[in-house]
Amino acid sequence: MRIIRTAKTLGIKTVAVYSDADKNALHTLIADEAVWVGGADPPESYLNIEAIINAAKSTGAEAVHPGYGFLSQHTDFVGRLEEEGITFIGPPARVQKLVGDKLGARRFFQSAGIPVVPGTFEPVDLRDAPSIAEEMGFPVIVKPAGGGGGIGMRVVWNEHELNMAMRDASELAGKAFGRVEVYLEKYLPKARHIEVQIIGDGLGGVYHLFERECSVQRRFQKVVEEAPSPALTWELRQQLLSTAIKAAKACEYVNAGTFEFLFDPESKHFYLLEVNSRIQVEHPVTEMITGIDIVREQILVAGGEGVSFKQEDIAIRGHSIEARVYAEDPLNNFAPSPGRLTNYREPSGPCIRVDSGYYLGCEVPPFYDPLLMKIVSWGTSREEARRRLIVAIEETIIRGVATNLSLLHLILNDEAFVKGDYNTRFFEERKISQNLENYVMRGARFPEPEEPVEARVPQAKVEVDAWKLASRIGE
Repeated sequence: MRIIRTAKTLGIKTVAVYSDADKNALHTLIADEAVWVGGADPPESYLNIEAIINAAKSTGAEAVHPGYGFLSQHTDFVGRLEEEGITFIGPPARVQKLVGDKLGARRFFQSAGIPVVPGTFEPVDLRDAPSIAEEMGFPVIVKPAGGGGGIGMRVVWNEHELNMAMRDASELAGKAFGRVEVYLEKYLPKARHIEVQIIGDGLGGVYHLFERECSVQRRFQKVVEEAPSPALTWELRQQLLSTAIKAAKACEYVNAGTFEFLFDPESKHFYLLEVNSRIQVEHPVTEMITGIDIVREQILVAGGEGVSFKQEDIAIRGHSIEARVYAEDPLNNFAPSPGRLTNYREPSGPCIRVDSGYYLGCEVPPFYDPLLMKIVSWGTSREEARRRLIVAIEETIIRGVATNLSLLHLILNDEAFVKGDYNTRFFEERKISQNLENYVMRGARFPEPEEPVEARVPQAKVEVDAWKLASRIGE
């Protein structure tokens, strides 16, 4: 939906691809054309490279925008499009290959003088892990060499936990990404996760759109993001931005991407964590404070036109916060909650933006990430943006599936978040999950439909995919 809307403003016709599970999804109804690419299981459809290429060729599509996930960072997919003469709206295959290999990227950026998180630069064998972790110093984090989204990552505080974490991470990564290799990094409990939005114009220029703070995470998956970061002084911000630009130039980055850093508040050091070679879910907060449509810039760069702005034109205007609304049950170990939306009302109001692909009566399938919508606020100050987002969450009505709306409300009202004084262990240190059970969200009340939607439309039996469930719930 996000991509289609920008394409339409540019006068570009769009083709949606869909699986069996998404035949009635909103993007298929809004696009100019829609092409079926396979079954509900991702390997049969959204991970089926040839099916998507055939859809592009059969409709005469000149370009493919990969969205947020699935094949968005898949080197082979980009390579196949290049072979077919179809433009990929994102970094070329050479860049994808470099930054997509986490260990290879660590080695490359370290050699280019970019500080990376202390850790190994090669896969770690189970037999060698205890001695490596001991030398590095606990706590450490076990990471899959492939994939992303926090899947398979495990924090280990002592040797006793290490063997199980290595096995679990390897097994889950193998199922999710087809690679079982894992490596170790030093875990920084007080670090903040701060990322820089980069755009390479394809003509030799590299630009930044300032930074985002993404430290509110649950099991390494982002929940609330904001821009700019409340942790940075102007001097620290300039240090971070210059490091990100240096890293982007070193790998000759093209199109939109995010250079993610860990910031240690005690030492004031930044460490490059990874590069996400795609547009990210949290990009709206950057758009809100800069006025730049990042998808539009992606399309312009892919078309050989460069970017529409100059670096000196980009400034921070106000503050923006995004809350991710998931179809999941925080009181049931965050288990995904697929089903049919029997009542659905999106919030509105001054400086409120909602990005969503759902509507009343729509089915939330069990096969994919359970993100329902992103509610984004803007304010002249951080506090104004925070209060506007709270009001928007209180206005939001979603029935038929469990959601994390109360969780988001609790986070935004938490004392540490209000002060902007938090880190990546926010959930643990503030006992967010434990406090939720006794937390009642204040909210507006809207009438239910006279006849519930589930009474008019048969409810499908749903089963949640095992590896997706394992990646989201606690251990």
